[in-house]
Amino acid sequence: MPEPTYTIAELAREFALTPRAIRYYEDQGLIAPARAGVQRVYTRRDRIRLKLTLRGKRLGLSLAEIRELIDMYDTAPESTQLARLLEVLARQRAKLEQQREDIEAVLAELDGFERQCRDLLEGAERPAPRKR
Repeated sequence: MPEPTYTIAELAREFALTPRAIRYYEDQGLIAPARAGVQRVYTRRDRIRLKLTLRGKRLGLSLAEIRELIDMYDTAPESTQLARLLEVLARQRAKLEQQREDIEAVLAELDGFERQCRDLLEGAERPAPRKR
């Protein structure tokens, strides 16, 4: 039984992407469809690589990191793949933790500015003391 193939339109629909985005991933070396004349023919392997690419993007990985990790499936032993994936995930986690700390600090600063503004507004709404 022949392996199933997909058109660019089918993959675009399945993954809620534009054909242009799929062609971009192809240009970046993440997928490599065969050609039937001028039409791209995507295999199960291309579909899986596209799915892994989108998963990596959701995790905040760069396309270079995604490509390296996906390419390892073809060349490196599983233990090497997993060790490298753990390194990349640890680096991404640290980056996100730092971003969370930065966001919390900015939110605390905003809280302080809001309090100051409210205090100033409340002070401006009170009648000024009368001079005698």
